[in-house]
Order: sequence, then structure tokens, then C-alpha cells
Amino acid sequence: MSIHLLTNTERVIQSNAPQTPLIGDHIRGLKNIYAAIILLIAAIGCIYLAKISFFAHAGISALILAIILGILYSHTLHPKLTQSWSPSIQWSSKYLLRAGIILYGVRVNVGQILDLGINTVLIDIGVVALTLTIGTWIGVKWLKLDRHTALLVSAGSAICGAAAVMAMESTLKSAPHKTCIAVGTVVLFGTAAMFGLPLWLHWIGTTELQSGIITGASVHEVAQVVVAGNQISSYAGNLAVVVKMTRVLLLVPTLTIISMLENRHNRKNNQTNLPSKASIPWFAVGFIAVILLNSSGIISHEMANTLYYIDIGLLTAAMAGIGIETHFSKIKSAGFKPIILAAILAIGLLLGVTGITLLI
Repeated sequence: MSIHLLTNTERVIQSNAPQTPLIGDHIRGLKNIYAAIILLIAAIGCIYLAKISFFAHAGISALILAIILGILYSHTLHPKLTQSWSPSIQWSSKYLLRAGIILYGVRVNVGQILDLGINTVLIDIGVVALTLTIGTWIGVKWLKLDRHTALLVSAGSAICGAAAVMAMESTLKSAPHKTCIAVGTVVLFGTAAMFGLPLWLHWIGTTELQSGIITGASVHEVAQVVVAGNQISSYAGNLAVVVKMTRVLLLVPTLTIISMLENRHNRKNNQTNLPSKASIPWFAVGFIAVILLNSSGIISHEMANTLYYIDIGLLTAAMAGIGIETHFSKIKSAGFKPIILAAILAIGLLLGVTGITLLI
């Protein structure tokens, strides 16, 4: 029996030898898990930062802080420390986002929405349909934006701000920097509406009922709706949140229709490497399932609160990952056109919803 001792040259050759698929998959799986854990830890930090009075009063949520800090990290430490982890960060962001969209359904109660009456529900349906349609048309035809950027900016205005942008990004499979551009417009004009809308409603002399409907149907983020509504009154604030939840509920049919239209667009342009069959995104089905469970009373109030905070953590972690994979050069290339589009949509929403609400 002989023992063969490896020479230094042989050790180097073996260490540089290609890994077997099984070992490679195992390492990638571990890196994906580690990346998800790191993003979740970063999310916890952003959630605590968002509770600081300065950010809380300004209506800057943990999601917004996560994307800002993610972009800053992307341009400082990421190239030196974690560049090789980019595929794992992208993978983790994608699945954390989809899990977050599913649990977002815990915020919606169908019974409360039905109590609003048909007129208010129709206003929300009109807001979502017209904002997406007109916004995409203006963005592509007038401003010469690419379709994905126009859709993402329009979705942020039409449905539920950053969460809608992220859900749409997952359906379109668009580039991370386009998501950041759209989220930026949500921050800018959602914050402006949060502080300016109560002054506008006071100036035109709306009732608490009208103020709640207008706020819920026109402001971008749920958190921004809460701040804006409660500046008017607690009744207007509570009503505005329920009206807003109706727009959130419309996320699933919107994603389904967009998936079908995207599929048609891909076939028309002979993009055969993309999926040829449109379907309802699986995370959208999960979103509806959670809404039904929450509305049926199966999910207790305490459990709903727990799931709510878990959901914030998941979405914040996904947003941090998107920020890390975003570069200023790509955002800069879009110029001011997305901001112009978002401004048109914000003004259109304000005037349109106010006019319709005063007429009914």
C-alpha cells in the first residue's frame, strides 16, 4: 500500500478545478440564503430608522430608506466587498419581494371595501384604469420613455406606490434602475400630496366624507394616505385608508392584464426567448388568498398585526436589494422625463378625483 503525497503544483491544480454541478448548486444556494439574511438584517435597521421622529413626520417609510441606503451602498462598498454576490442579491430580492406582496393582502378587508358603496369603488377602478392607460400612453408617445419605465411610474401613481412598482417590476422583469426611478417619483409626489392635499381640501371646503374619499383615491403610498387623512380628521383618515385598500385590491387584476399585454407585445416583436404564455402571477394568487383569509376572520387581529410587520420587513429587504443593484448612471440616463410624467399624473389625479367626488 502506497501513499501519494500531493505536490504544491497538484494542490493548485485541484483547487482551481471546476466544481461539480452539485457542489456549485449547493454553494449558490447557501449564498442566496446568506444574501437574504443580510438583506433582512438591513431591513430591520431601516424599520427602526423610519421610527425616528424626523423620518416619521416627513412620511419617509422604511421602504424608501432601504432603497436610498441600498443605492448609497451600491456606489461605495458594494464594488469592493460584495460585487460577486450580485446574482444572490438579485435572487433574494426577487423572492423576498414576492413573499412581501403575498402578505400585503393582510392589510385588506373585503367587508370594509363593500361598505364604501358602489360609487366609491367605481372611482377607484376609474383611477387605476385611467392612470395606467393614460400614463403609459403619455410616457411612451409624448415623452418617448421606454414602456417599462412608463408602466412602473404609472403603477406607482395608480395603485399603491412603491409596493405596486415592485409588484409590477416582478411581472415585467424590468431592470432594477427603472424600479428606483419609479419609486423616486412616488416619494417626490406622494410626499407633496401628503402635505399639500389637506391644504387644498380645506381651501375648496370639502366635507370629511369627501376629504377621505379624495385622499384615499389620489395619494400614492398607504403611509402617506394615513398622514394626509389624519391631518384633516380621524374619520377622514380612517375612511381614506379603506378607500386606498380598494386600490390595493385592484393590484391583482392589474398584474394579470399587464401580463397578458406584455405577452402580446413580446409576440408582436418576435421576442421568442420570453415566455409565450401569459398567466396570473403566482404571488398575486397568494395575495388574494391572504385577503380572503383576513376578510373571513380566520386570521386573528393579533396574527394580522404580526404578519403586517413581517410583511414590512420582507418588502424593505427586497427594496434594499433593488437599491444595491441600481446605478446612478442608469437613473441619470432617464433624465427628467419620468418626473414630468409623474407630475402630470399627480395633477390629473388630484383634479380628476376631486371633481368626480364633488359631483356624486
